[in-house]
Amino acid sequence: MSYETASADHGESGEGRPLYYLVAAAGHPNLGDELIAAGWLRYLANIAPEADVWVDTNTPGPAAVLLAGLHPRVRFTDTLWRLCQAAPSDDPWQVASWLQDTVADPEMAPRYRLGIHLLTNADVLHLIGGGYINTMWPRHLGLVAGVAAAARLTGARAVMTGQGLAPVDADCIALVRGLVADFDVVDVRDEMSAAVLGIAGGVDDVFLDPRSALCGMEDVPEVMLCLQADLVDAGIGKLAAVALATMQAWNISPDNIGFVEAIPGQDRQVYALLRHEFPGARFYSFHEIWQRGLPASQSQVWLSSRFHIHLLGAIAGARGVALSVLPGYYSVKHRSLADLGSGWTVLEDLSQVPAMPDSGGFDTELVEQCHLAKIGIAKRVYEDPRDDFELCQVDGLKNSILTSS
Repeated sequence: MSYETASADHGESGEGRPLYYLVAAAGHPNLGDELIAAGWLRYLANIAPEADVWVDTNTPGPAAVLLAGLHPRVRFTDTLWRLCQAAPSDDPWQVASWLQDTVADPEMAPRYRLGIHLLTNADVLHLIGGGYINTMWPRHLGLVAGVAAAARLTGARAVMTGQGLAPVDADCIALVRGLVADFDVVDVRDEMSAAVLGIAGGVDDVFLDPRSALCGMEDVPEVMLCLQADLVDAGIGKLAAVALATMQAWNISPDNIGFVEAIPGQDRQVYALLRHEFPGARFYSFHEIWQRGLPASQSQVWLSSRFHIHLLGAIAGARGVALSVLPGYYSVKHRSLADLGSGWTVLEDLSQVPAMPDSGGFDTELVEQCHLAKIGIAKRVYEDPRDDFELCQVDGLKNSILTSS
């Protein structure tokens, strides 16, 4: 049976199974976005293995490879992302208006009519977490508008979790508030996003399954670096210079240094500039991390410009310095973790050499509290009545599962 001939009643995925529709930024790939998507798919595999799950993402082909097998009935599409790009303007108000009109009248975008029909057959429309919905990428506000329109049309549950909405232009605050006004669950990960919506702040969606990304290796470098080449306001040469000066000031031997790659290619460029200065330093590719886990431990010190590396390093109990490379975006993200209790230094002036931190990392009890808070959000989203969950890691990152107790 095609989706075109399915019942107009939402939730009919072919044989009366529930249909859960996740909107994500997975597949590019980016370690943080992949972990968030993986966590939600594992959660749904645990509570609803019989459900049809669709992930609407900007790169569905690579996402299907990276996230294969994490839910028995998961499939991938890019309908909402394509509609955002098809909107006739970059202005977020116009994008949001066009998306809402098009979901209500799919003949406005006939190429995506079947995809829109699928969207409007969902039981739950879930914008999963990340930092991809803000006015740095104004067309992405159409994702929220599309979910809002579909829920308004069908009565499906509309939810967002773990969202980082900063930066948001002042003239878009009313737009964002209006789009989520009728959502059933709204959860954000930082205080600035909470202030935009006038709600209490929450935590990142990685806390749904907070330790699945850690590999537990014992033989790891003393100091770890994750330095990006994208979205760096001062340029990658500045980032390389502060990293070199910091390692020299801390008197770190090159064979005690490791570099990690959260976004393939982007996080190799600064390493390429520094590898001659650090002969013997180890490079951990995204592929290796995705297969084996992040080589983070309590004994380490980290220097990272990436938000989710800061988060994961602190979960492992490591000390660290977070480099804020784009004011208004990374500054908000890193400060949210420091305010939560990561204990990391947040360095915004890249002309300064940070002191080596002598303490840091999240307290294990705080990690558990954040995990339980996120499980509470998940139970509200999917109306799961069970009382307890136990995090169980089995054989590395991709086989980590949530099991009910």
